[in-house]
Amino acid sequence: MFSNIPNVVPGIIAVSRDCFPVDLSARRRKAIVSAFGEGLYECPVTVENEKDMLAAVSDVKAAGCNALVVFLGNFGPETPETLIARNFDGPCMFVAAAEGDGDLMNGRGDAFCGMLNCSYNLGMRRLRAYIPEYPVGTAEEIAKMISEFIPVARAIIGVSSLKIITFGPRPQDFFACNAPIRGLYELGVEVEENSELDLLVSYRAHENDGRIPAVCADMANELGISGNNYPDLLPRMAQFELTLLDWAEEHKGSRRYIAFADKCWPAFPRQFGFEPCYVNSRLASRGIPVACEVDIYGALSEYIGACVSNDAVTLLDINNSVPKSLFDEKIAGKFSCTLTDTFMGFHCGNTPSCKMCSDRAVKYQLIQHRLLEPRDSEPDFTRGTLEGDIAAGDITFFRLQCDSEGALRSYIAEGEVLPVPTGSFGGIGIFAIPEMGRFYRHVLIEKRYPHHGAVAFSHCGKSLFNVFRYFGIEDISYNRPRFIPYPTENPFA
Repeated sequence: MFSNIPNVVPGIIAVSRDCFPVDLSARRRKAIVSAFGEGLYECPVTVENEKDMLAAVSDVKAAGCNALVVFLGNFGPETPETLIARNFDGPCMFVAAAEGDGDLMNGRGDAFCGMLNCSYNLGMRRLRAYIPEYPVGTAEEIAKMISEFIPVARAIIGVSSLKIITFGPRPQDFFACNAPIRGLYELGVEVEENSELDLLVSYRAHENDGRIPAVCADMANELGISGNNYPDLLPRMAQFELTLLDWAEEHKGSRRYIAFADKCWPAFPRQFGFEPCYVNSRLASRGIPVACEVDIYGALSEYIGACVSNDAVTLLDINNSVPKSLFDEKIAGKFSCTLTDTFMGFHCGNTPSCKMCSDRAVKYQLIQHRLLEPRDSEPDFTRGTLEGDIAAGDITFFRLQCDSEGALRSYIAEGEVLPVPTGSFGGIGIFAIPEMGRFYRHVLIEKRYPHHGAVAFSHCGKSLFNVFRYFGIEDISYNRPRFIPYPTENPFA
């Protein structure tokens, strides 16, 4: 199976304005490479003019670089340095040298000034670039900036070669997951839409696949004795897993990376004989998100989160409030949050097992059992969810969405999953996000976001924000502290 998360190979090119010493830029570049350590390719060409620019870009491409640091070791040549971004096939970061490594007569570089004109020229050429919050620093400081650039570059590279494969139309009763695909094309994402029947035909073609026993064994090992409630179900789920993996391999076409957005109810369990949730969770753990209910922007958000965090992600409903009785008994006084800071994030069973508590297990979808199977019967085709409480720890809840007018917008909120039993079903956890109540009203409701949100299992809001800025997303919402009101917030409330 192909790797679904890009490997970033960064390079650094130093630039120099011809009226400044070229060795100043070269010397400062070498200091950055030394401070960063292994993994940063040093281009030997210092760019002073357009011919140098072409030679430098050719050199880093030959070295296999797919992300680039353009370093203003002094003021820098405005045209050649910005044309690097035009000619290089990947994300570029622009940074500049701070003074202090030489005298201020022959050793002053004025890169602090040069960054201003660099930014102006990038804008004139409408070139995208990543510029850190404060892009001027010493070798050690710039090495840290490069480290922070890596996850951003990983997401940019991934999205630029991503295909989202869908099966089935968006469910009518979950219309909120339906969104214009124009925004995907603007980001460079391709979409392949298929019917559930296409998937069923492919699934049946995998019957008796010789790889099924090995996948069953891997599932049994992952679940353990206590989590493997339905051993008879494993061959069907293994068959489905192989179906999706083979489809990804055979249909990626010109793209390198894949995410899925599948219709998982109500027809799926009847026709396939199980719920797809556990299989979806296993793919997500490998960096191949499978969004529920054909949520294409949920799949995109998950994929970005997987690239940024370099870890498994999930997609959850912003689902239900925490009962006050539960809050008073288990949370109040033990954690620094209010009742309205909390909510329960839930989905049927698609969260990877590595992000759940140890008692997680394959179970059945309670809601669909009520809906689709005879009352009081033993669960049959509604089995296949991975259920249990989500493990406590830091999270980032976020989403990139195309609204009904075709504009891309996003939100990011950092918080945590509390180590408090939910006493409920599905893959579920008690989430605490500072000022969630206000964020819920003045961002999620006010800006008409759907109920699905992507979850990364770390605090990666800074990187996500930079990714969305790079993509040109103008509306990036976050959970504002109490002293910063939302534009729609009633000042008299």
